[in-house]
Amino acid sequence: MWSETKEERFFRIACLFRPWPARGEIVALTGHLAENELRGGLTFIERALGIEKAREFYEQESGQALSQSELARRLTADGYPVPQSHISRMNDAVRYLLPAIPTLLYGGLGRHQVDRLAVLRKACERTWERRALGRAVAVDFATLFQDVLTQFDTQPDDFSPQRVQDELVGQMAELLDADYDTLALEINDSESRQRALTSEPAAPVVPAAPSAPVSAPRQPSVSSVTRDATPVAPAAPAATPPASPEAPEDQHGQRDERLQGHIVTPAPTTERLQSIQRMVADQLGDKLPDFEADALRAIPVQVGGLYPISDVWYVEPALDVPDRLRVHIAQLAREIAGEAAVADHIEASDGGIGFVCAAPAVGQAKTLPAFARAVLILLHALSTAPAPATGLDGARLADDLGPLLHGHGGSATRLSDAALVKLFRLLRLARRLLDLEAGVASQDS
Repeated sequence: MWSETKEERFFRIACLFRPWPARGEIVALTGHLAENELRGGLTFIERALGIEKAREFYEQESGQALSQSELARRLTADGYPVPQSHISRMNDAVRYLLPAIPTLLYGGLGRHQVDRLAVLRKACERTWERRALGRAVAVDFATLFQDVLTQFDTQPDDFSPQRVQDELVGQMAELLDADYDTLALEINDSESRQRALTSEPAAPVVPAAPSAPVSAPRQPSVSSVTRDATPVAPAAPAATPPASPEAPEDQHGQRDERLQGHIVTPAPTTERLQSIQRMVADQLGDKLPDFEADALRAIPVQVGGLYPISDVWYVEPALDVPDRLRVHIAQLAREIAGEAAVADHIEASDGGIGFVCAAPAVGQAKTLPAFARAVLILLHALSTAPAPATGLDGARLADDLGPLLHGHGGSATRLSDAALVKLFRLLRLARRLLDLEAGVASQDS
């Protein structure tokens, strides 16, 4: 363009470049592996070969051979986390399987089938070494395994690990002059032990409880966090009733409404970040938290009382009005105070958050135990009522709050777990009450 126009703007062109860093090959390789992992564009063997290439780069960088655990650590540090156990499987695939079944592996043979072949090879190799000891055998096991496996280098859809095992055990029985069934049982037993040692533990299956008759109220079990002898009342109805075919739209609307009720502030995320998190969880064998599913389950704490608690945060639609919220709040305050034997000092109120503290006289306040006095001071502070002219010193709350909530200085000075859950619920309902009234006030104005 400059030769045609002779314009200066076409003669010089500003270019920005970055020099290739010393670790550029490693960073580029791990970046490509992570990116393709997210897209699902790599087969198991391609990932294995990529990790073997990364091992070469790392060993060139450090000048020494790396163990599998060190390789896993370095890959994680460079943004491509892979557990050591998976690296071991990939190394076995490159070393023992790729020479025999390249078509099968590049065709997309999955990790679980590769694992099955790896376990089979090790089980057969141990049996071979034990039975071939002191015998003159025409071929070694490595050659036998390669020869047998090569016969099954087809497309993944036509592959059967069981056929590989049958052929391999058959040839081993012939070469070792052993009975096929005995050899198969021995290998299967060894394979089972190997799989038990290398497989990830499965989550325990909890049997479903039998359904209770509709007419019989279900009694809640005492939570592991409820140490005191709080009387257990019948459990509150489930916040979300079971779905029925008659009202699917209502159920869906209730689910969405409840889900939104659990979102305090939305957690920003992206599809790419979620994909990376899923990849890391899959590689580590972890369960990735699912907010939409977990949010609809109650917090695993159950506390009895006049209004039993099974979900600290969720506010049922029928409860979500100021008058009913005040009734619940006052009852929770009485039950918390009852733990310190001062429930008679809590009075319901039609204003504020639903209760006030009828504090003892000055002389009586001094005779109260320190725990009872601290509970009353806390509840009075929460009630937002004016300070009464009594012996309750609000300035002591700063000193009493730590011992009261987490037991600093001794467990005898703190609220029980049941009372603490009720306190959390009281705070949640009080905040909701004040929000509702602030909304009503803004509309009236």
